[in-house]
Amino acid sequence: MINLQDVTKIYETAAGPFTALDRLSLNVSPGEYLAVVGKSGSGKSTLINMCAGIDRPTSGDIRVAGTRLNDLSESKLAAWRGKNVGIVFQFYQLLPTLTIVENVVLPMDFCATYPVRERRPRARDILDRVGIADQADKLPATLSGGQQQRAAIARALANSPAVLLADEPTGNLDSRTADSILALFAGLAAAGTTIVIVTHEREIAGVVDRVVVLSDGRVEADEPRASRNRGHIGASS
Repeated sequence: MINLQDVTKIYETAAGPFTALDRLSLNVSPGEYLAVVGKSGSGKSTLINMCAGIDRPTSGDIRVAGTRLNDLSESKLAAWRGKNVGIVFQFYQLLPTLTIVENVVLPMDFCATYPVRERRPRARDILDRVGIADQADKLPATLSGGQQQRAAIARALANSPAVLLADEPTGNLDSRTADSILALFAGLAAAGTTIVIVTHEREIAGVVDRVVVLSDGRVEADEPRASRNRGHIGASS
């Protein structure tokens, strides 16, 4: 589902060139629940941006969901991303003036992936799947952190993406709520969505199928977790 081959990313900074990824190669299978861990500056967020087509490599080859991203223009990348990749951010990034259900409908409006009459019912169904259907008509500010993160996950799932990318999605949550979010991801992976989560937290290894450790833009360790029991979508937090 995700294939990076000898990917290098060099940023030009005031202090000179900075190599965020250094000839990194990585394969992620369909339906795999992968955690990428490492210290700040190890290249985790850059890796997510590469997989999402948000940033382009200095060199190397990137293929996601059957498409070689190197070949796409910016406009085609945006259209491809909207239909194939869901992104979950640490700070939720829900639009504050829209209700929760309207936030989930928005990606469907942008990509026109479903007929107009189906979008709102589909959004409510997804909110039910992530355990916050009862919050659908509320504004984001009235929800707890865990509920907002579930809403952000629902929005990322709006267009049935093959790949879900999450950048430090539990960083602002208490441990109980974080555990429920990780279990939610596990349930989505069990249903066939490919999940890549980046985090500072090594204890996530007990939840996911596989842990990749980054250091200085390279894969320092790749630790499969065979026979991992997957979690299930739980109640709202």
